[in-house]
Amino acid sequence: MLKPSIPAIRTRGNRGAPPRPADAAPAPRNGADAIALVRSSSLPTLVEKELERMILAGDLPAGGKLNEASVAELLGVSRGPVREAFRALEASGLVRLEKNRGVFVRQISVDEADEIYEVRAALDEFVGRRLAQTASIDDVRELRARVERMERAAAKGDVDAYATANLEFHDRLVELTKNEKLLATYRRLVNELNLYRRATLAQTGTLPVSTREHREIVDRIAAGQAAAAGRALFDHVMASRERMHRTRGTARTPAQPLPRKSR
Repeated sequence: MLKPSIPAIRTRGNRGAPPRPADAAPAPRNGADAIALVRSSSLPTLVEKELERMILAGDLPAGGKLNEASVAELLGVSRGPVREAFRALEASGLVRLEKNRGVFVRQISVDEADEIYEVRAALDEFVGRRLAQTASIDDVRELRARVERMERAAAKGDVDAYATANLEFHDRLVELTKNEKLLATYRRLVNELNLYRRATLAQTGTLPVSTREHREIVDRIAAGQAAAAGRALFDHVMASRERMHRTRGTARTPAQPLPRKSR
């Protein structure tokens, strides 16, 4: 069953069901946060963001069907905003719309995930090189703070908190390149890989290793070592890919970046 983490979205003339009780929410936001979110977003966007959160958190399983009427009733909105949200989620790679069948949470094969990891590794190598040349002192300070957040989650063994911090860390890296096309491409790839990435982090002993890799990435960026920063990010992504295969008893030949001269 769907479990929204925000109070049901209410609009004038809304005929949706009343809000679910607060104890049904897996990660409730406070009232001020919910109001701020409503004020800063259109209704379709608000529905989209809530469904996105639920998909990325695993509340809506890969391959599961999303019923437009049920979602509308649950969130306390009309079906129009839900329909628009579904289209936006399809564009971002989180759901697929099948004619005469409905809307489904996107599910990708291990082979497709393998290919996506390789593409992402190439993009991340570029990101590392770019940031080693352009990141400011404030940028580096922010990235270190994000790594510290991951370290705290790892120390507690909190996989969910770590996964969220990890996702935000990498997204921020790409944001700092100030390349909007790259950011849009990266975010779609990350959305498609979410199911697999969460599973790899849950492996015993993975969090400390992953945290160390993130720390090294920031150190290379801070030192202005373009080639080393790119390589650190490339290796980090490919290590995640190998962890994914270990969870499924498969194996792949590690990809290698093209040789480049240090700057």
